[in-house]
Amino acid sequence: MEQALQSVFNSLPDKSAIAEAFGKAAKTYDAHAAFQRDVGHRLLDSLSDDLSGKTVLDLGCGTGYFSQQLLQRGAKVICLDLSYDMLDAARQRCGDCNVEYQQGDAECLPLDDNSVDIVFSSLALQWCEDLSVPLKEMRRVLKPDGLMCFSTLLDGSLHELKQAWIKVDSYQHVNDFISLNQVKIALAQSECAKHSLDLPTITVWYDTAFSLMRDLKGIGANHVSGRAQGLTSRKALIQVEQAYQEFKNHNGLLPATYQVCLGVIHL
Repeated sequence: MEQALQSVFNSLPDKSAIAEAFGKAAKTYDAHAAFQRDVGHRLLDSLSDDLSGKTVLDLGCGTGYFSQQLLQRGAKVICLDLSYDMLDAARQRCGDCNVEYQQGDAECLPLDDNSVDIVFSSLALQWCEDLSVPLKEMRRVLKPDGLMCFSTLLDGSLHELKQAWIKVDSYQHVNDFISLNQVKIALAQSECAKHSLDLPTITVWYDTAFSLMRDLKGIGANHVSGRAQGLTSRKALIQVEQAYQEFKNHNGLLPATYQVCLGVIHL
């Protein structure tokens, strides 16, 4: 086991620190993002297989995995991310044909009103404190009759990891994700009346809790505040591993449960 590992997630995001954390993970992200690809493909299923003539904003594009999928469906794609390093990774994957790259924040999109046909955003909006703010921005940049597709995490996600850490110390190590009711309030506040929500529970199985934490760090989800600074001790990691064992299944595997919200919004 490694000597130390930073804890993951925080309830009140600092965008510059988040951008830095994801930037550092640009080279490791794809190796640790199986869950993120699963969710993104579920969201992608809500779009047409033929996006020829459409301009699609991939909001929180990361390394451009889904940008590439959108390009293959014929779309012109705008890759937008907080992190320049992630955008560089997306450019290496997608090239410059029919792609535009923009550094920016979901809460203040650097795009004109009525400028895109579709906004696609998978597992990026949970880093925004108030979901209604990016939803309003997504509405603003969409053309009339546009389409928004987003995924985010809900309350109860990673509850096993949270419970294991509670037995070790009193600091916050896992984000308090928003409730379904808060999502519905944000949709109402952003005047997204024509929407549908799918709410799958997705469980990822691990051999060890440390493997889960390594995946979370590997995708860049390791920005932390509200706790002692520095790295987590080996002793604490061993204690978390021991506490996590209560969730072990009959095959000796440990679950990481995610409550996911997939939203499709028509203007």
